[in-house]
Amino acid sequence: MAGAQSGTAIVWFKRDLRVADHPALARAAASGLPVLPLYIVEPGLWAEPDASARHYAFLGETLADLQDDLAALGAALVVRVGAAVEVLEALRRAHGVTHLFSHEETGNAWTYARDRRVGDWARAQGVSWEELPQSGVVRRLQGRDGWAARRDRFVFAEPVPAPVRLQAVAARSDPWPEAARFGLAADPCPGRQRGGRAEALRTLDSFLTERGRDYRRAMSSPLEGAEACSRLSPHLALGALSVREAALAAASRQRAVRGTRDGWAGSLRSFQSRLAWRDHFMQKLEDEPALEHRCLHPAYEGLRPRPPDAARLAAWARGETGIPFVDACMRSLIATGWINFRMRAMLVAVASYHLWLDWRDTGPVLARLFTDYEPGIHWPQMQMQSGTTGMNTVRIYNPVKQGRDQDPTGAFTRRWVPELGEVPDAVLQEPWRWERAPALLGRGYPAPVVEVAAAARAAREAVWGIRRGEGFRETADALVTKHASRREGTGRFVNDRAPRRRKPADDRQGSFGF
Repeated sequence: MAGAQSGTAIVWFKRDLRVADHPALARAAASGLPVLPLYIVEPGLWAEPDASARHYAFLGETLADLQDDLAALGAALVVRVGAAVEVLEALRRAHGVTHLFSHEETGNAWTYARDRRVGDWARAQGVSWEELPQSGVVRRLQGRDGWAARRDRFVFAEPVPAPVRLQAVAARSDPWPEAARFGLAADPCPGRQRGGRAEALRTLDSFLTERGRDYRRAMSSPLEGAEACSRLSPHLALGALSVREAALAAASRQRAVRGTRDGWAGSLRSFQSRLAWRDHFMQKLEDEPALEHRCLHPAYEGLRPRPPDAARLAAWARGETGIPFVDACMRSLIATGWINFRMRAMLVAVASYHLWLDWRDTGPVLARLFTDYEPGIHWPQMQMQSGTTGMNTVRIYNPVKQGRDQDPTGAFTRRWVPELGEVPDAVLQEPWRWERAPALLGRGYPAPVVEVAAAARAAREAVWGIRRGEGFRETADALVTKHASRREGTGRFVNDRAPRRRKPADDRQGSFGF
């Protein structure tokens, strides 16, 4: 195709920050046009309530590696600050841009609206904009039948080779802005993972060859999960690593361990399952963008008060609910930017049921804390764990029991809630039962904001009252038909279900931090 066209091609990097297995970059390189690699720092995006300084820091580290990798191809990453349409128009005028290439992004509502504006601009200016998939998510999907097989065909296909060389365009970059410029609050996160392609590859290798053997067994533990889980989710969220690269590397390792009995085979199967559920949940937001703002099942609108109880929301967000295991999990998340799936689900469930907070108020808090925040996973999971989908099991975690089961020695709880240092092991998860509780609660450590058992009973009655309502099941069945995954070849629904269907296993509930 070289020489067949004139003009300049922009490759607009968004959450696809790599050069390997990059369909949009490869297509631009094959066009024969000079290529301008572009990243736009958009003030409007960073003003959204789901954005945080820890995200911004991770982004900066990831872009640094991308800059190096593009330089090796003979091109410089151009960074501009501003609204996307204004930046693109300025580059069009200065460099004769005729083509725009990017990946298909399943982002939050802000990015969806921005992409529509960019589409309007491209049509008005005669710029050809081609968006290419980079995961198993299918745009304009007509139905879920056959989706899993289609996803697998994409994910297990040969990776797209990186270009050998780019015909570069010289363009200036803006200085990298400080996070404070966008109003992002100071966000110390001493245990945060570092971003970048090199970190992603090291993390993938260490998981597949060392850390991942006990993944299946240890993923639910807040103590062991930090080491045994893949920890790839933040790198996948920004696209420093593609889902295809992770799946193919895991498949290669599966072949190497076939026939062994040391735990690797089962753990790798579970990991592949998590990668598939990742695409499954992202497909839900792709198909139903309103999931970020409206209850999937409309009967749940108005169930919980808005605005929320501000004191309860603040206590939960700070890890000061007076429920030790909940507070330990939240404080760990604040300090590290990550916590395992089961604990994420429990945090949402306790907020939604025991504290009776709406998912639209708690969701942004967690989004800001998760270094691996992925809108396509986050918002469907927020609704799933708070019981507003109408097609999933209502799961009201008992945080006292979870503390005992998942932290049997109390080591995790004591690490993150040192105020409980003198509380005996027998009542560590229920310090209000300690004989010296009056000297501790409300002084050195908060008294519980709710009575755990009573709050759970009230929530259960309210939620099931909605489910018993007229027309509830008919709407739920329609939602299952549209959004639930199928068991290939049977037409049966797998991980989502109407209230009658069998509950899935824990490791089949998505990739909410895997």
